[in-house]
Amino acid sequence: MIGGTALSGGIGTIYGAILGALIMQSLQSGMAMVGVDAPLQNMVVGTVLVAAVLIDIIYRRRVGGK
Repeated sequence: MIGGTALSGGIGTIYGAILGALIMQSLQSGMAMVGVDAPLQNMVVGTVLVAAVLIDIIYRRRVGGK
């Protein structure tokens, strides 16, 4: 759930989507500036996205939401 919209549906905002995009771009740009190889950058970004989905799933189970 990066940007406020979950994969299972939900309500997102324009501001949340922009914030999510800025976070992901900052992560990728920062890794490029320190010289991280492109394949490793993609793996890190993918891992962050998977972690965000898992955290969202765990949170929704605890709260009892959809």
